[in-house]
Amino acid sequence: MHVGDALLSPVVGGTMWAATAGVTAYASKKINIELDKDKIPLMGVMGALVFAMQMVNFAIPGTGSSGHIVGGILLAVLLGRNAGFLTMISILSIQALFFADGGLLALGANIFNLGFFACFVAYPLIFKPIVKKGYSNRRIVVGAVIASMVALQLGAFSVVLETVISGKTLLSFGVFAALMQPIHLAIGAIEGLVTAMVLVFIYKAKPELMEGAVGLPKQKTSNKKLVAGLLICTVLIGGVGAWFASANPDGLEWSVARAAENSGVEIVEQADDALIKIQQETAILPDYALREGAGAQISENGQTSIAGIVGAGLTLAFAALIGFAIWLFKRKKAAGVQ
Repeated sequence: MHVGDALLSPVVGGTMWAATAGVTAYASKKINIELDKDKIPLMGVMGALVFAMQMVNFAIPGTGSSGHIVGGILLAVLLGRNAGFLTMISILSIQALFFADGGLLALGANIFNLGFFACFVAYPLIFKPIVKKGYSNRRIVVGAVIASMVALQLGAFSVVLETVISGKTLLSFGVFAALMQPIHLAIGAIEGLVTAMVLVFIYKAKPELMEGAVGLPKQKTSNKKLVAGLLICTVLIGGVGAWFASANPDGLEWSVARAAENSGVEIVEQADDALIKIQQETAILPDYALREGAGAQISENGQTSIAGIVGAGLTLAFAALIGFAIWLFKRKKAAGVQ
C-alpha cells in the first residue's frame, strides 16, 4: 500500500509530510517512557525483519491481487507505539530512498498511513484492551487479527481520501473505496494471523518482553538470543523467502487499475520531475533489483537476495541509529537537569 507520487498533489503530499512530522516529534518526545539502551538492538532488528517481510507479497485468492505484511502492530507490541512508529519511519524511508518503493512526495503519507494508524490507533485502542486482563494465546491471536484489520482499513481509507482530494486521477470516491476496503480487509486478516504467530512464539520464548510493551511491570532481561534469532529469520526471509513473492499487483495497484477502468478514467503517471531525479540518483536497487547493466551476470533471485539483505541491513542501522540518538539525547538532557 505504498502510495506513489503520481497519485498525490503537492498540497496533499505536503500536508501529510507536516502531519507525519508532528507525530514524529511527539513520538520522539515520549519515547523515553518505553525505550532503554538494551532495546535499541531490538528496534534495529525488528525494523530489518519487517523490511524483509514487506518484500514477500502473497496472492489474494480469486482476485488477481496480492498483499504484504505491513508490520505496524508487530512493531508496536514489541517496541511500544512510539518506538514502533519511529522504526516504521526507518523502513519506509529506506524503501523510498534506496529502492524507489513509494514516492518521496508521498513518503509522509505512507508513513502516516502505515505507521500512525497501527501504532497510535489500532494498538492502544484495540490490541491493548483485548490483552489487558492477561496474556493468552487466544487473546494474542484475537487482538493481533482485529488490530491488523482495523489498521489496514484505516490506512486504505486514508489512501482513498488522499488520492481523491489530490484530484490527479479523477477516480470516483465510491468506486475506489469499494475496491480498496475489501481487498485490504483480506490482506489485514492474513497479516493479523502472521503477526499473531510471531507474537505467540515470542510470548512463549520471552513473555516479559511483551508485558513491558503493554505497560505491565518490566523485568531486566537479555535480548541477545532473541535478536540473534530474529536476525536469522530476517536473512532467510529477505534472502530466500522473497524469491517466492507473488507477481500480482498489490492491493493499491489492483484497486487503482480497476477503479480507473470502472470510472472510465485513464491514469496518467504525473509526478514532480525533480523528485523523480532525486529518487533515481539515490535508488541503488530500484524495484529491489540491480540497476540496468549492473547485474547482467546475476540471476533475478540473486538480485532479490542482494536487495533483501542490503535493505534489511540499512534499515537495521537506521532504526538503531534513531533509537540510540534519542536515548543519548534523553540521557544528556536528564544529566543536565540534575
